[in-house]
Amino acid sequence: MTSTCIFDAYGTLFDVSGAAKQAASTPEGQALADHWPALAASWRAKQLEYTWLRAITGAHTDFWQVTQDSLDWSLEAMGLDQDATLRTQLLDLYRALPAYPEVPEILRSLKSMGKRCAILSNGSPKMLEDAVVSAGIANFLDGLISVEDAGVYKPDYAVYDLVGARFDTSADEVLFVSSNGWDAAGAAGYGFNTLWVNRMGQPIDRMPWRPRFVAADLTGITDVLEEI
Repeated sequence: MTSTCIFDAYGTLFDVSGAAKQAASTPEGQALADHWPALAASWRAKQLEYTWLRAITGAHTDFWQVTQDSLDWSLEAMGLDQDATLRTQLLDLYRALPAYPEVPEILRSLKSMGKRCAILSNGSPKMLEDAVVSAGIANFLDGLISVEDAGVYKPDYAVYDLVGARFDTSADEVLFVSSNGWDAAGAAGYGFNTLWVNRMGQPIDRMPWRPRFVAADLTGITDVLEEI
């Protein structure tokens, strides 16, 4: 029986495009008015790329530094690297990303079912604390687990080990939920029941493992739990 629901944070609970989108609507972010989707996509792609490169090479640093490095690359690629005010604004907004609309109610429902709910994220502890408080979902979570406790990024199995260490639960008692196909696949290989929240309608990643369940958002998670 599934006792614990573990969520990735960025892209799963929090909209990673939110910082660029919000900045573009302000006077300081006018340069992004027509280009914020491109910046958001580049920032996210480089952010993930840098986590994988650092994991492979053993050159770990926390996710806040990775987030800054990937933003700096993206701003330079767009010719905006001299705009210090815009950079500061984007980073401030990233620490308070909006949650997807269904998130609070879904977490509330899971808690009413007696499920433990927690985040397992590449995010640094302070980033995760800021995000859940800003989104108003801290009271629905039983833990914020950061890869900083493992010193390596997902999908290294040392990260997934943190769930059992925190909650004294076996892998088959966990539903792991992520919007990242590679993360859902890695967690499936680890032994978790996995739900890939495929918000972008992407193909399934060609990896040795596949997520057990796929959905467009989080609204069907209770139905998934009934099938496990």
